[in-house]
Amino acid sequence: MLDVHRLRLLRELSLHGTIAAVAQSLDYTPSAVSQQLATLEREAGRPLLERTGRSVRLTEAGRILVGHADAVLARLERARAELDALGTEVAGELRIGAFSSAMRTVVTPALLRLSRDHPLLRVRVTEIDPATAPDELRSRRLDVALIQHYDCLPARDEPGLDTEPLFDEAVHLATHRDRPRTLAECTGERWISGTVGTMCDDATVRTCENAGFTPRVRHRTDDFAAVLALVEAGQGVAVIPDLAAVDVPEDVLLTPLDVVRHTSLAYRRGASRDPLIGAARAALRSR
Repeated sequence: MLDVHRLRLLRELSLHGTIAAVAQSLDYTPSAVSQQLATLEREAGRPLLERTGRSVRLTEAGRILVGHADAVLARLERARAELDALGTEVAGELRIGAFSSAMRTVVTPALLRLSRDHPLLRVRVTEIDPATAPDELRSRRLDVALIQHYDCLPARDEPGLDTEPLFDEAVHLATHRDRPRTLAECTGERWISGTVGTMCDDATVRTCENAGFTPRVRHRTDDFAAVLALVEAGQGVAVIPDLAAVDVPEDVLLTPLDVVRHTSLAYRRGASRDPLIGAARAALRSR
């Protein structure tokens, strides 16, 4: 009999490529992950992994098993959701992950609606970078998450997750009123961007590359209020999504770009009928 928990570890290995990365994403030790996968190989009766230096790759048997693992995990999630739907009240703990610019204008009003409509529901909100949301959901540290996608970046398929579109927003070039006002004029400007590896930084770099240049990033911060303050101080220019354009200083000019940021609700595949997911969906859509 194949153990479901070990199948989940194999699925995570197919996504991350190393034992260490799987251990980090699930808060395990690498040795514990290795032991569990070795046990799964014995249960399967075939080699599932091939080691290549520090990384591992799946054998054909491993790839077959991962495909079935996705289906099994989604089916179990659906069963859990249908059982929870038998209750007469929406109750329990709902863990929401959201990126910083959505916390003030999207998540906070949703929390008020949830507390009003579902008084037995305990909601916990965590600020996260959208790039980490898939791991947080698959590891069951979150139940739902707001994720974003800039249309200038390649779309990513996240195994084991389902998404629903929530809203779209414009993206702006933020400049000081005394500085260049179009993207084409900002080739030689200093830039303000997010931490390397975040989606906002990727979007800034790609937006500039699509305009024919690579941005010279001078300052990095993931706090959009700080970004606007730096622009106001003449320290550079930046890409700002509409949700982050709050309390814009008088000397900062926002010029629309040909870029759209899409925000979606993400949750584990099979969980769409979970009452907690339904409550979150309704509250977040009523913005």
